[in-house]
Amino acid sequence: MNIKDKQFLSNEYCYPRVSNLVSKVEADLKEVADQRTQDVAISLSKILQAFSTEGLGPQHFQSVSGIGHGDLGRDLIDKVFANVLGAEKALVRMQFVSGTHAISSILFGILRPGDNLLSITGKPYDTLEEVIGLRGKGQGSLLDFGINYDEISVFNDGEIDLKSLEKALEVSREMIFIQRSCGYSWRQSLSIADIKKICDICHIKQPNCVCFVDNCYGEFVELQEPNHVGADLIAGSLLKNLGGTIAPAGGYIAGKSVLVDKACNRLTAPGIGSDVGTSFNLNRLVLQGLFLSPQMVAESLIGADIISGVFQKLGFKVNPLPGQFRSDLIQSVCLGNVETLEIVCRSFQLCSPVSSYVNPIPSSMPGYESDLIMAGGTFVDGSTSEFSADAPLRPPYNLYVQGGTHRAHIKIAITQAVIALVQSGIVDLP
Repeated sequence: MNIKDKQFLSNEYCYPRVSNLVSKVEADLKEVADQRTQDVAISLSKILQAFSTEGLGPQHFQSVSGIGHGDLGRDLIDKVFANVLGAEKALVRMQFVSGTHAISSILFGILRPGDNLLSITGKPYDTLEEVIGLRGKGQGSLLDFGINYDEISVFNDGEIDLKSLEKALEVSREMIFIQRSCGYSWRQSLSIADIKKICDICHIKQPNCVCFVDNCYGEFVELQEPNHVGADLIAGSLLKNLGGTIAPAGGYIAGKSVLVDKACNRLTAPGIGSDVGTSFNLNRLVLQGLFLSPQMVAESLIGADIISGVFQKLGFKVNPLPGQFRSDLIQSVCLGNVETLEIVCRSFQLCSPVSSYVNPIPSSMPGYESDLIMAGGTFVDGSTSEFSADAPLRPPYNLYVQGGTHRAHIKIAITQAVIALVQSGIVDLP
């Protein structure tokens, strides 16, 4: 490109063309976006009904101090979440530092030495590898405690292969682990319909086997949750969907009462279980976050479709495709190299409401095998219900984008990213 050509890559030249590209992609997705918007009322009605059934009032916004005996607001939150998620019992606690912590409490609370755990969605998310014992030695992992672990993948060329599951269940299993979201894998996320088929097979083949679903990024994406279709337990983080971008911390477990109680005993102590745990006067934010969650999830999904469509137009591989069925919030984009990852993450960070001045660089993160690059100038630290993106520094250099309170913010960020890619000479505008 000569000097004369470069003058046409100024913002004055790029912005209108990129803005038109983003608007065209959004217009092409109008029918899908309208349906996602309509679904908000269905999910919100469930939440309002749960609030009414449990008699939510202003008195429930306060919590007690110390150990947390008799926290009426906390107990109401547990009942509301159980109602909304289709569970016998739920545990919602600020003491959960992440979704991984909630998942770990279930694994250690239910499994015993000699038990067999089977992951049916392949290699788990990076932060669970040390929990299981696939990485790290002598840290008190499941394998350190004599719990056996196997994994298979029910995915076969984009389709669900239930025959592999049936074969794996020829061996006695105490628990199957189902990761609903794609995580850092280039695969589809599991639909509620698929989860139902999996749970049905497991309960027929092995009635006492616990079907446990990592529900992170999946809440309110569909009109049912895994508990509605046979899952025995689910877990997730309030920094993702159910926190509605305003819950400042916490996580949840929901499912059969006897199983939730065992996980509670792991979080606190046997004999104490779910009867303690102060909410630090954060009950209102948790309840209001749940109230806002369906709207936030819909906007995130619409934004993910726009991101998918724009990057596809630029020639990148994307998963899911724009307008394709979704069962979680994550949009994957194969960017192919570190330079492109850094440019996109830097552009997203520049459009963040908090710490827009930060320049994302690859670095190590606790629990992750590879260095990560992250864009996440969020009001709540580490919140992935707010618009953010991250990528492990390993080939083929896939970027994983999630969250967003409203599509306007996502459109601003993707516009900035495309302009930066054009000005860097990495892509040409279609």
